[in-house]
Amino acid sequence: MTTTRLTRYDRSMLRLMNDPRGRPLYATTTRRRLVVAAHVALSVAIGALTAYFSLSSTEPMWAVVAAAVLMLPWMVATGVINGATRGLLELRERALDERQSAERRRVLARAHRAMTSLLLAAVVGLLTAGAADGDALRVHAAPVLAAVLAAHWLMPLWVAGFTAQDEPTEAETAAL
Repeated sequence: MTTTRLTRYDRSMLRLMNDPRGRPLYATTTRRRLVVAAHVALSVAIGALTAYFSLSSTEPMWAVVAAAVLMLPWMVATGVINGATRGLLELRERALDERQSAERRRVLARAHRAMTSLLLAAVVGLLTAGAADGDALRVHAAPVLAAVLAAHWLMPLWVAGFTAQDEPTEAETAAL
């Protein structure tokens, strides 16, 4: 930890992010990666439903209701990933030790590289769609930009959850 004093908020977030009651949900690499995959799938589904609602000429309310219903498991998955990473991206820098700060920088660098690739794919896709149909750019640009913005916001969380290491077992800790 740094020499800066932690606020009451910092201490409560540290307790929350290190609460052992959620460990069974993310105890193994496979479980963490399944939660990240579920989070990605839920994010895509919510985004697709929102795009369908905004692009549809009939404005189907079922899409809004379905997206709202999917938000609850999405929020639970977000909490599980934050617990698995011990709040790596949610805690303030002053609440992290040197190892966690280095891990945060590594995760953010990987997420940045992944987002660069995603942005390139979005630009190429939009330009290709625009070349094929001049009206496609006008229709699809806003949903694609919203999807890329959501991915930009969530990519560090996904990378952190996907690359989180297993906790040492009690036998490994005792051997040290």
